[in-house]
Amino acid sequence: MNISNYYWHFPAALTPKFCDDVIAYANSQEEVMARTGGYGDRKLKKEEIKDLKRKRNSDLVWLNDTWIYKELHPYVHKANEMAGWNFDWERSESCQFTKYKLNQYYDWHCDSWDKPYDRKDPNNPEHGRIRKLSMTCQLTDGSEYTGGELEFDFRNYDPHMRDEAKHLRRAKEILPKGSIIVFPSFVWHRVKPVTAGTRYSLVVWHLGKPFK
Repeated sequence: MNISNYYWHFPAALTPKFCDDVIAYANSQEEVMARTGGYGDRKLKKEEIKDLKRKRNSDLVWLNDTWIYKELHPYVHKANEMAGWNFDWERSESCQFTKYKLNQYYDWHCDSWDKPYDRKDPNNPEHGRIRKLSMTCQLTDGSEYTGGELEFDFRNYDPHMRDEAKHLRRAKEILPKGSIIVFPSFVWHRVKPVTAGTRYSLVVWHLGKPFK
């Protein structure tokens, strides 16, 4: 798929109060270790945890609150239109509140898969859907931590297969507190290791029927 805009950004769009409210609320909820799609919800063995942390090392909280979606959805719609993607999407997955503490990171990945969700219950609204649009919201200001850079690779294959230094785009637009970046879920990206402080972010994926 050829696209002219690989992400769309809204600098400092969310109010500091909203960001602080999300952080306080999420920090009061149960925290879990971040996983990638292949591990599911089962209990992991020690070797599996070690393998997982080579790819992704962070902690997260799942949120499903209307007041959060109400604040975020207008920006998804606007980015989808302004960037010229005009993807058909129907619903959002749970919000992922992510904590990147010292030395934590998420290596190169894309958020979408080759096949749509295959839920056991065919009436599940996620069944047969794919991730079409991803959203990252910056809840801490870039001055509150070092490292933790959000980077994109604008080619539709695994960046490990090429010289990534020639094709990187560091999304500096995300640094001000409350900033939002929306991008197609098939775009490769990573979060580099945090070297000081804590980076709090909110990630949401928006689902629709597979592309034709």
